[in-house]
Amino acid sequence: MTNFRLTIEYDGRRYSGWQRQGNTDNTIQGKIEQILSRMTGHAVEINGAGRTDAGVHARAQVANVKIRTDKTAQEIQELLNHYLPQDIAVTACEQAPERFHARLNAKGKHYRYRLCDGGVPDVFARNYVCAWEQHLDVDAMQRAAAHLVGTHDFRAMSSVNKRFKKSTVRTITQITITRKPREICFDVIGTGFLYNMVRILIGTLVEVGEGKRAPDSMPAILDSLDRQQAGVTMPPQGLTLETVLY
Repeated sequence: MTNFRLTIEYDGRRYSGWQRQGNTDNTIQGKIEQILSRMTGHAVEINGAGRTDAGVHARAQVANVKIRTDKTAQEIQELLNHYLPQDIAVTACEQAPERFHARLNAKGKHYRYRLCDGGVPDVFARNYVCAWEQHLDVDAMQRAAAHLVGTHDFRAMSSVNKRFKKSTVRTITQITITRKPREICFDVIGTGFLYNMVRILIGTLVEVGEGKRAPDSMPAILDSLDRQQAGVTMPPQGLTLETVLY
């Protein structure tokens, strides 16, 4: 069995997320596994670095797969791109060390959320930018974001089940909020993220930008461990997994 590392980009609008699911084959992982299983003649399971939600995009998702094949990495990449839908592409394929695991070896992830506030969204970017009617105060959001950088329990800013037993402590290393001519970009970098965490974190910052919350209310929200105390879950189309850090 040879271990291959794949770099994958996809437009997530048509899909039920990255992770294979029993009730649908309309996932990124499922599409790739189907092709590799037909190619090798045996069941194939790929390991993604992150499980992006339904409707979320990726510019450089990383996965690894162990398969029995005599094909080269380039031949595997070409075969996948030939059979995959046009909104999924394998941008790199290379042989990896036997012990490489895309999720377990990842040291961090960089997500970007794009939002157009109070203006006319770019027609050519409308499927990847969230349109927001109210103009947002970027300075207030930056002050709020400073409270979220570091190691905290982010249970309040996630959709994990109440019976979730694993640790909900995560480390955010950087949050950058940048106003561009027709949109605001939220760049969030951290060692790992909980279910819906980035979209809820951004939703909480957006409510600060609207004046509904004070920037210094973030520590109390985190301390509450209560999802109801945090902001809205932002729509998925504005979110992209930009990079996986190793």
